[in-house]
Amino acid sequence: MAHPIPADPGPRRQIRAGEPDRNAIRFSAWNLLLIVPLLMLITSWFNHDGPRLFGMPFFYWYQFAFVFVGVACVAIVHLATRHLGAPGTRPGLPANPDEGDAALDRAGTDR
Repeated sequence: MAHPIPADPGPRRQIRAGEPDRNAIRFSAWNLLLIVPLLMLITSWFNHDGPRLFGMPFFYWYQFAFVFVGVACVAIVHLATRHLGAPGTRPGLPANPDEGDAALDRAGTDR
């Protein structure tokens, strides 16, 4: 049986020494806060009836409360790390290269 020939990925971009890889993963300690919403997945912690809140079993109001906890955690991480930008981009410049010279003029940077 013949194996299909893989599609040509095109020319590979050479990364120069000291240049950040555009696909690099940036770690920030703030990202650890994103583990908190995952704690809701451990159902043995909240798989019981009491205490009730407004007649609602603990199982349900705990999950409902964690929706807001999860949104708050994501918002905090976003606000704390948005200044980092995307990997491989310079601050002040858009990630869209099609904006070109107009973006350079707005950012006030020299080429």
